[in-house]
Formats: sequence, C-alpha cells, structure tokens
Amino acid sequence: MLKIIATGGTFDKRYNELDGSLGFAESHLPDIIKRARLTMPVALDASHLMDSLDMADADRQRILASCHEAQEKAIVIVHGTDTMRETAHVLGAANLNKVIVFTGAMVPYDIAQSDALFNLGFACGVAQVLPVGVYVAMNGQIFNWDNVQKNRAAGVFVTNS
Repeated sequence: MLKIIATGGTFDKRYNELDGSLGFAESHLPDIIKRARLTMPVALDASHLMDSLDMADADRQRILASCHEAQEKAIVIVHGTDTMRETAHVLGAANLNKVIVFTGAMVPYDIAQSDALFNLGFACGVAQVLPVGVYVAMNGQIFNWDNVQKNRAAGVFVTNS
C-alpha cells in the first residue's frame, strides 16, 4: 500500500476564472489518482493544503508526525516546490525507516501543460522501488534529500553545486 500526503503547493492550486487568482479548494488528488489508473491501494491524506511559502515549523512537524504514524512503508508527499527542500530535510534527519518521496508541480494540475500528473505518477512508481530514505522526484529525476535545490531561473530541481 502507498500513502499519499497532499500538502498543497502549486500542484493543487485552482484557477479562479472570476478574478484570475490561484488558490486552494479541495485537492485534485482523488481525481488524479483515478485518471492515473493507479492499481495499488492508496491511502490519501489531503487535509492541510497550503502554499509552501506559508509553511511554518509546526506544519513540517505535522507532516513528520503523519509519516511516522503511517503504517505504509512507501509515502509520496505532494508539496510546494518553493520549500520542498526544507521539509525534506526535516524528514531526512528523522531517519524514519521508510521510503518518502517528495514531488510537486511547477504548473498547477488544472492548467494546460502541467507537469503534475507526470510527477505524481513518477513519484508513485519510484516510491515502490527505492531503498529506505527521503527523496525528491521531479520531472523524471530523483534526488537525495540532502543533495537537491530548486533552480528558480530554470524552473527545475538540480543537485547542489
């Protein structure tokens, strides 16, 4: 069984046609899981959606507690890309003896040309085969939690220089 924890971020933002803003309502993940036709059992926790720039230490501790309490040994965390690395560091330092894979999107799921669906599918796949540890899986690449950064100019993740 796989656990998916949705924390929000660009991945789950919705476009408001009336005022042109991006914000949160319900998670897209139930629909995405159906659309992706995942056949393994999935436990979804999508109870706390927020922009990762608004995350505080208490939010990261809540994510850590969810991972610690999870019965599943493979966990995918959908997270905002701006502070994904910081949350990955909290979980990586905790040595939970699970496979934890962070992913997100540079473009919201409900906007054309989004990378969300691919990134989620990729993260779910690698979470089943990677050794115990904490990783970031974005745009077809896997990074260790302690050797990754977001290249804001290019809009991609890279290893630390």
